[in-house]
Amino acid sequence: MRRRFDALGARLSAAIARLRKPKRPIENHQPIELTELLGRKPVNLDTPELQRFIAGKVVLVTGAGGSIGSEICRQAMRFCPGRLVLLDRAENALFEIDRELRHRWLGAQITPIIADICDARRIAQVFEAYQPQVIFHCAAHKHVPMMELNPGEAIKNNVFGTKVVADTALQCGAAAFVMVSTDKAVNPTSVMGASKRVAELYVQSLNSDEGRHPPIPSVAPSLPRSVASSTRFVAVRFGNVLGSSGSVIPIFRKQIEAGGPVTVTHPDMKRYFMTIPEASQLVMQAGAIGQGGEIFVLDMGRPIKILDLAQEMIKKSGLVLDEDIQIQITGIRPGEKLYEELACDNEQTRPTAHQKIRVWQLPTASAPQIKRTLDLLGSVTAGAREEVIFALAQCVPEYQPESIRLPRTSSPSTDIQHAAA
Repeated sequence: MRRRFDALGARLSAAIARLRKPKRPIENHQPIELTELLGRKPVNLDTPELQRFIAGKVVLVTGAGGSIGSEICRQAMRFCPGRLVLLDRAENALFEIDRELRHRWLGAQITPIIADICDARRIAQVFEAYQPQVIFHCAAHKHVPMMELNPGEAIKNNVFGTKVVADTALQCGAAAFVMVSTDKAVNPTSVMGASKRVAELYVQSLNSDEGRHPPIPSVAPSLPRSVASSTRFVAVRFGNVLGSSGSVIPIFRKQIEAGGPVTVTHPDMKRYFMTIPEASQLVMQAGAIGQGGEIFVLDMGRPIKILDLAQEMIKKSGLVLDEDIQIQITGIRPGEKLYEELACDNEQTRPTAHQKIRVWQLPTASAPQIKRTLDLLGSVTAGAREEVIFALAQCVPEYQPESIRLPRTSSPSTDIQHAAA
């Protein structure tokens, strides 16, 4: 018996010693280059088309303080816009990108605007004052688990906020409206992805004569609708953005700096990845080459296992897995998929003039179908969570929410189903 207690005591002492062992500080190691984590060469989409598209134009970026929006602002300044209008409702984020751009581009016409995209009157004031010709619409709620808990807010911001900005762009006769979408809109399992799919459908519908005429309701009496508006509406889908705010890379980096554990939801979880400059250039390129109605996608190579990404980051930080730091499997979060669907095959997409950019071949929805969809969603945004998710599932039939069980016997009108088919 005494030997057993001695052996147990020895094991406990060894365990305590391991816990007390100081972890290797990673601040002494080289910072991780995000491009090294891609598993492919970064895509450079810089072409003379962007110069023609942006030079001398008034460019407006919604969500300008976010990771993608702020990088689009930086990239756009390289092509000498006549004025860059930065729009965001987050004061601190807007302050930072405004200050950065003014420091780098002395004398440039840069205007920061605090506004909520759901506020139609405020958006109309901004368009009336600055008459933007090119709009990059980046503002959105993007965090999947957060939107599972707040589905009404996802619909208000991602669907109806997009509608406000798009309607105003059409009414003012802007040249191009480019919406930032996501691979999570493909056969969505999350509120965020489904709300983005509805926004895509609405933006696409504005390219048709039926979508433009009869004219949409005026968002502001002071902004007469351009009768022959030729605004080109396009959307861009891409995968996870390396290093963006709230994404997996900054989270892993903080966890490594804290000594772990590094948390991975599932050992088989895979995602497509892009760098922030790649994503931003894709959005700009889409606006330059789009004829109207397209949903663009970048060839991002093969998806990467999140577990492999975590292991690679630990290794590049100069630490030893399981000795200096551990990986903990936490389980899939609400709304998450194991694999995102973004295969660029010839059946689903067609090529463009750019080798790395393709266009999704997707059916569009008519204006009456879109109206019924928006009426349904607008009636439930303030309702109970299950009611909002159920309504969203009626508008996007391929959306399969896991958080509620949809009754098979109750189905919406065929028109609403076709609106998002």
